[in-house]
Order: sequence, then structure tokens, then C-alpha cells
Amino acid sequence: MVPTRRTQAERRATTRAALLGAARALFAERGFAATGREDVAELAGVTRGALYHQFADKKDLFRAVVTALEEQMIARVALEATTGAATAGEVLRQVVGAWLDVCEDPVVNRILLLDAPGVLGWEEWRAIGEQFGLGTAMALLGQAMDEGAIARQPVRPLAHVVIGALDEAALYVARAEDRTTARAEMDSVLARLIDGLR
Repeated sequence: MVPTRRTQAERRATTRAALLGAARALFAERGFAATGREDVAELAGVTRGALYHQFADKKDLFRAVVTALEEQMIARVALEATTGAATAGEVLRQVVGAWLDVCEDPVVNRILLLDAPGVLGWEEWRAIGEQFGLGTAMALLGQAMDEGAIARQPVRPLAHVVIGALDEAALYVARAEDRTTARAEMDSVLARLIDGLR
């Protein structure tokens, strides 16, 4: 039996995955400022040269972690929100809770809500979020309109408003001294907001 050799592309993908996993763990534990690229390379079990080959600088590495985490978050929220929901209107109500649940994850909280806006800048942080969430939000809102669950209106601007509200809600809870109270307050506010779309 002849052993199969991994291609250069496969080796690169494996190295990149190891670096992203290590960076995600360290950024979540220490934050962006306290994480060095050498620490990431060591935890990933690769050379510093391999890290420099994959990512131009620490911000580039952080951007890749944020992008991957955002994509995973949207998929997780979509899965949680659609479980047991029969209509788009029910999914819309469940999205609110699922979004805040996901944002309470310490990794998401630290990387996406606390560090990303400052490290990447608000514009880039929002653009990454919209890259994965805007289409999903528009599809869900359009379907809810088709079902009559919410009033017919321009879907794209509405999706921006809903995403903005959910992001601000998550930031409010993440930065609160008493997160339990902040979460309860925000659940109530967002429920009224969604009810107001009917």
C-alpha cells in the first residue's frame, strides 16, 4: 500500500486551521492586545515563519478569526432559531433569544463584541457581520412578510435596522456590570420591538 502524500494546498489549509484555532483560544482568553503572534505559533505547533506566511500581521490574523467566528455564529443562530418553529414569524421571535444566547458565549463576547469593534474599526466590524447576517435577515423578514406575520415594508433597510438592534442589544448585555438584569431588560425590549413589526 502506497502512503498518500498531502498536497501543498492541504498542508497550507491544515496550518491555517491550526493557527486560527490557537488564535481564537488565545484571543478569547487574553484579548487581542495581550496575545502575541509568537504565542499563537507556539500553541498551534507551527513555526513563526508559517504564521507570517499565512497572515500579514496580528490584525490580519484577528480579522480571519472574527470572520470565521461570525460565520459560525450565524449558522448556530439559524439552527437554534428554526428548531421547533413552524413559521417565519416564530423563527423571527426565536432569533432574538438565540442571538443573545450566542453572544453570551465568553469566546464570542470577548472576540466579537469587546475587541473586534476597536481592533478592526466599527465599519469593518459591521461589514463582516453583514457579510453573513444580512442575507439571512432579509430572507427571514421577507418570508415573515409573505406569511403576514409582519407588515409589508422595504426588506433591506428593515434588515439593517433589526441587525443593528440585535448588535446593540448584545453590546449592551456584554458591557453591563449585571448581565443577568441587562439580559432580562433587553429580552423585554426586543420582544416589544419584534411585536411592533406586526
